[in-house]
Amino acid sequence: MYIFHTKIGDHYIQMKSSTNQIMNILNKNFPDTCSGHNQQPDIAVMIEEGYGTPFTNYEVTIVEQSSSILFKRADYLIEVDSDYKEAKIFVHNELAVKHALMNLYSSFIVHHNWGLLIHSSCVLDNHKAHIFTGHSGAGKSTAAKLSLPRELLSDEATILKITRNNVTVYNSPFRSELKGKGDEDVSPLESIQLLHQALSNKRIELKKTEALVQLVDKVFYWVYKPEETTKIFNLLKLLVEKVPVYELHFQKNPTFWRLIS
Repeated sequence: MYIFHTKIGDHYIQMKSSTNQIMNILNKNFPDTCSGHNQQPDIAVMIEEGYGTPFTNYEVTIVEQSSSILFKRADYLIEVDSDYKEAKIFVHNELAVKHALMNLYSSFIVHHNWGLLIHSSCVLDNHKAHIFTGHSGAGKSTAAKLSLPRELLSDEATILKITRNNVTVYNSPFRSELKGKGDEDVSPLESIQLLHQALSNKRIELKKTEALVQLVDKVFYWVYKPEETTKIFNLLKLLVEKVPVYELHFQKNPTFWRLIS
């Protein structure tokens, strides 16, 4: 049995598998936290391969049982206990491993009312984080690439810790293609940009109610009961109270940063 320890956000995660191939995938995509060996894991995960078929679509079927929740997609199956202490994941390939762990971690942090996983890229400027989000094809990865050499905290899924006092961003291992240096693990969130590609640069601050509506479908989450949905709305309310949200119309060059910095 192989054992892998990692830390995502504030959370220590222990992962086990009987196959070396799964361990190679974990080592490739997640930080190996040796100090976690002596740390009680916040959640323990067993991962096995040989499940299902290749990715077909993002549709996830959810079944809530008396003491566990099942998340099922064509290429993965997650079974987690109702307290989010232990989980079993069965996967088809590397993509399934990454997406299943993203699904599990998003559900884990919402369950504990800790924060949210937002479909976005996130860039550091003067030690403060700025999020770029929007509909598919809006330019999240483009904005991230145009922001270089600024440090990149995420290019697909941004990890937000949300409290009544502040909102902070963590270096995210849930990456699509762009890697970060990992020099800064936790940073205050300064702004959120809803992206629109345009011929000229313009930045407009949204009212809080409009900002909340615009952000609802940017959360990585698979709804299975009303109580968890309420947690998401309450976390989003805190988020828009603490952090300004803007519509950013931007040219495909770095000049849009003049409106942000």
